[in-house]
Amino acid sequence: MRDFANRRTMMVDTQVRPSDVTKFPIIDAMLTVPREDFVPSAQREAAYMGENLDLGQGRVLLEPRTLAKMLDALAISNTEMVLDLGCAMGYSAAVIAHMAEAVVAVEEDEAMAREAQEALVAAGADNAVVHQGPLGNGAAKHGPYDVIIIQGGVQQVPSTLTDQLKEGGRIACLFMDGALGEVRLGHKRDGIVSWRMVFNASAPVIRGFEKDSVFTL
Repeated sequence: MRDFANRRTMMVDTQVRPSDVTKFPIIDAMLTVPREDFVPSAQREAAYMGENLDLGQGRVLLEPRTLAKMLDALAISNTEMVLDLGCAMGYSAAVIAHMAEAVVAVEEDEAMAREAQEALVAAGADNAVVHQGPLGNGAAKHGPYDVIIIQGGVQQVPSTLTDQLKEGGRIACLFMDGALGEVRLGHKRDGIVSWRMVFNASAPVIRGFEKDSVFTL
């Protein structure tokens, strides 16, 4: 039997803690949630590697360091509602469920959304629900949200999403510029989101979050 519990501890000790992530809820969640149960069976052995894991359908499982530092910047509390966009097979939602009052995870790929819901039930994340639909639409019927997080790269964030963020709420996104990217934390004040850079990271840009092309003659 593979010792995934030991790999979880090693992931936290070698990838998360050295990245200055020390908040107990994040450490506890990442030590608890079985990451290997939220990837295709053929990739279970690679679940704890320190890099983005390609899950197909334009989705990646963000490397542990990136997700942990995003959650650290967001400082989610147990009274807050979180919108988790591009949840793929549900790992991020399972981790966030340990910290938040509730999490609504959005995945547009129907098969992935179904697998995410099953994996979240199996993990006992009864305060997480999967909404299947276009990521750029969010899940307005469950909002507004205290926190929004996007599980992949973006070049722009549609206003349909920031409109679902509560006044005073926070949003974390990995903005990509070519091969380089930076995670930015946004705060909504008077209906406007202002951003600040938090750390560098990289991930493929999610379909629907590309910059609008500008054609010139």
